[in-house]
Amino acid sequence: MKGRVLVAGFATRHVACSAKNAGYEVHAIDAFCDQDLQWNTKSCTIFEDLESLPGQIEEICKEIDPDYLVVTSGAEEISVSKKISGSCKDRAGIFTDKRKIQDFFRENSIRVPAILSDGSYPAMLKPCKGAGGWRNTVVESPEEENNFCEMWPETPYIRQEVVKGIPCSVSCITSGGKAKAIAANLQYFRGGDGERAYGFAGAATPFTNEKAGELMKEAERIASLSGCTGSIGIDFILSDDGIYAIEVNPRFQATLDIIEMSTGFNIFEAHINACKGILPGSLPKAKKVIARRIIFADRDLIVKDDLKKYYPYVADIPRKNSQIEEGGAIISVYGEGDTLAGAESSLDKTIKEIGRYISRW
Repeated sequence: MKGRVLVAGFATRHVACSAKNAGYEVHAIDAFCDQDLQWNTKSCTIFEDLESLPGQIEEICKEIDPDYLVVTSGAEEISVSKKISGSCKDRAGIFTDKRKIQDFFRENSIRVPAILSDGSYPAMLKPCKGAGGWRNTVVESPEEENNFCEMWPETPYIRQEVVKGIPCSVSCITSGGKAKAIAANLQYFRGGDGERAYGFAGAATPFTNEKAGELMKEAERIASLSGCTGSIGIDFILSDDGIYAIEVNPRFQATLDIIEMSTGFNIFEAHINACKGILPGSLPKAKKVIARRIIFADRDLIVKDDLKKYYPYVADIPRKNSQIEEGGAIISVYGEGDTLAGAESSLDKTIKEIGRYISRW
């Protein structure tokens, strides 16, 4: 065993599995504690809200004395006595606020969708706080913007230029003002209308667009300037007129598992090394294309079947009799192939099989 790790945040399964595969004893504090997280951890504790999370971290740190504390989504800015292995909360806090992200991009001459003045339409409205694209909304008129404000009262937001193109991301490892791009990824959005349309719904790696090399180079520049440490991600839109940076995610990304499945490269180990000032040497090469989609509930439901028989083609496997609200994530599904089309075809086959179970719930 290389050491003991405590992973804390809303969703920790991808990080916990990477840490276990790297040879660590893993403990997790998670909002779901799905079956496959439990399989890969020495202990798994559910937390109810972010206010209670710091206290739970302190308690478990006293019990297990972890060598490393790492945080995932929602926990980037927590205050605890144990040193976090990764970006400090003050640095991470810059990139969990979309106004501050915009300032960072502008100060460093990084191309980004412009902030629009009041009354300019169409506009992309983004709450200043929040991850995964949830509640990002395009509005075409003052009436639609008023509806957004009524739905989310007292929620600060930015108004951005709408840029059309391919959503994508680059996963980086950074330390001491230097960075290495690990992989470029295609992103999937949920689609449809309303506040969920631009929500993260999965990804595929590698992103083989002819501009992928340029994306990775720009991501390394942004990551180097960020002041972050360890595994971070940069979101982009690749449009007809070039590359637009969208966000910096100062934490492990949801693409972690598909990158590891595609390349065999362990991102958790690279993260811990970066915390010690060591960046990866040679970059990993993709051996196959891996695609992941998240299946969401179209209504309130109770899980009536155990879907673990589909493992390892699924992850975030809910426990039987779990209650999932309309719009909530049910399970993640993977596909693989020599090409993106092949990976997506494999993915769709498994989604259809699982869909037959979900339709009965």
